[in-house]
Amino acid sequence: MYKNKTFRSVTNTDNGEVSSETLFHYQQQDKLVWAEYAGGSIVKGFLIAVVLPDNSLDMRYEHINTQGELMTGRCLSTPEILPDGRIRLHEQWQWTSGDQSSGESVIEEVSA
Repeated sequence: MYKNKTFRSVTNTDNGEVSSETLFHYQQQDKLVWAEYAGGSIVKGFLIAVVLPDNSLDMRYEHINTQGELMTGRCLSTPEILPDGRIRLHEQWQWTSGDQSSGESVIEEVSA
């Protein structure tokens, strides 16, 4: 479902660092999903996740931002299949570094 998919941020709460300039490149092997991401205020990031029975993702992420800070967090991403077949992920996340705040974001698959 997630193999070789590219996603871009659509919305994010103010305490997040992902923006519309951030691109995520997803891969999948069985119930394991991982991605590399960068763009906007993120220099380089990685995530790893397990696919739950409903195809949502239980993930952990880490990245270096443009201030040189190492940021980490956890996220639950719930998929929605759009009418054109692309995937939209509704994300509930929480920082495990910094202020430990939480937020919500939406990323969508980029058309090929």
